[in-house]
Amino acid sequence: MKRWLMTPANVVLMLAAVGCAGLRSVSSEVSSYGDWPASRKPATYSFERLPSQKDKPEQQAVENGARKALEAAGFAAAAEGTQPDVLVQVGVRVSRYDASPWDDPLWWRGGFGPWPYRPWGGGFAWHYPGLSSPRYEREVAVLIRDRAEGKPLYETRARNDGGSVGGAELFEAMFLAALKDFPAVGLNPRTVVVQMPAAGS
Repeated sequence: MKRWLMTPANVVLMLAAVGCAGLRSVSSEVSSYGDWPASRKPATYSFERLPSQKDKPEQQAVENGARKALEAAGFAAAAEGTQPDVLVQVGVRVSRYDASPWDDPLWWRGGFGPWPYRPWGGGFAWHYPGLSSPRYEREVAVLIRDRAEGKPLYETRARNDGGSVGGAELFEAMFLAALKDFPAVGLNPRTVVVQMPAAGS
């Protein structure tokens, strides 16, 4: 099985090239951590970039994908020239791996021939050595820090996988899933399903 990490630039190119038409819902595995004060209400935020993220256009696309989730959690973007209440770091990671259907030990390797141990009994089957089907493991991450003290207040991640790298709508839905329970942390990991609007709406 081959596995590698796609670069941020490639992720953004794929986001632009691949859509999610007809997507109804997205299921993600979410893990959240932190100690958000019970009396503290979400206020204003600004994105904060790591040195490796600065001046990279793909990071702007990632931040755009997280805005709706932050707004749904109660945050508002700080006006230009004003100090935000919190700083937010966001990231997207996509890993590709090639999984062969013949990796299943129930499949006989070596061409066309009898294989009596298939689950449905004996018979003949075609097999194609080297045939692989790419799979993509996708993850989004959000870290919220107090601006004045620099203290991390909330960290959350959402991951899923599928047969494509995804698209802008998919990653937006994953950010929504990651922050859906804010400020609660809940069970880690847990499945969160985000309903998507019908195509064209």
